Amino acid sequence: MPRARHSLRTGRIRLAAALCAGLLIAACAGQVKPPPEAPFAPARRPVLKTMRFTIQAGAFKNIDNAVRLTDRLLERKLSAYHFIDASGFYKVRIGNFPSREGAAAQAEQLMAAGVIEEFFIIAPEDTAAGRPEGVFEAQLRSELIRTAERFIGVPYRWGGDSTVAGFDCSGLTMVVYQLNGLELPRTSSEQWRAGRPVADGDLQAGDLVFFATRGGKRVSHVGIYTGGSGFLHAPGRGSRIEKADLASDYFRIRYLGARSYL
Repeated sequence: MPRARHSLRTGRIRLAAALCAGLLIAACAGQVKPPPEAPFAPARRPVLKTMRFTIQAGAFKNIDNAVRLTDRLLERKLSAYHFIDASGFYKVRIGNFPSREGAAAQAEQLMAAGVIEEFFIIAPEDTAAGRPEGVFEAQLRSELIRTAERFIGVPYRWGGDSTVAGFDCSGLTMVVYQLNGLELPRTSSEQWRAGRPVADGDLQAGDLVFFATRGGKRVSHVGIYTGGSGFLHAPGRGSRIEKADLASDYFRIRYLGARSYL
């Protein structure tokens, strides 16, 4: 019997030691491999590239002079557009160059050919979207609307490609975005494809709203949403830039949807 008690006691000691060892191993394993953390939600990828270096030329009181300069540049197969700045002068921007040196070289060629007289290079950091310190989305949206509102009442006319269907309205939205440093495409259909779809209840100022003004479901018109039920657009070639109402009968039945680029 003493031998049996000794064997039972020895078995209990071994079992306790095994349990302790198991607990220690489990504790150590927990320190080495903690429970996985909940995954972070991935940040939204930017929709548009930022503009690089652009040539700015001209300072005209008469829009006709800006249109003529734009025409001459488009004839040279250069991308160009005119706009009205905060001072009320019409100016022209040319190209989207990867370097300051490339932009300056092109500008010097245009000066030598007598196309422009003076120029200024717009760098990425000169725009709202390209500032090194960054800019909050709400601020950028405000800049987009502020820029768009400068065009209200302007008899906006496009040179060169102004006969392309839907280019007057999309020219306005392209200019508003590019002046703020974002490379929005030229035509309304390209802008529709480039954006991120937005539900009606999620519209924010600066988003673009699209319409089928020629029947069917094909994009033929675009404006920039300003809040509430309002948007700003160029009604047609040679017309004045104006505000309009999404809730109006005309636009309500032709509305296709909205896109965001921020």
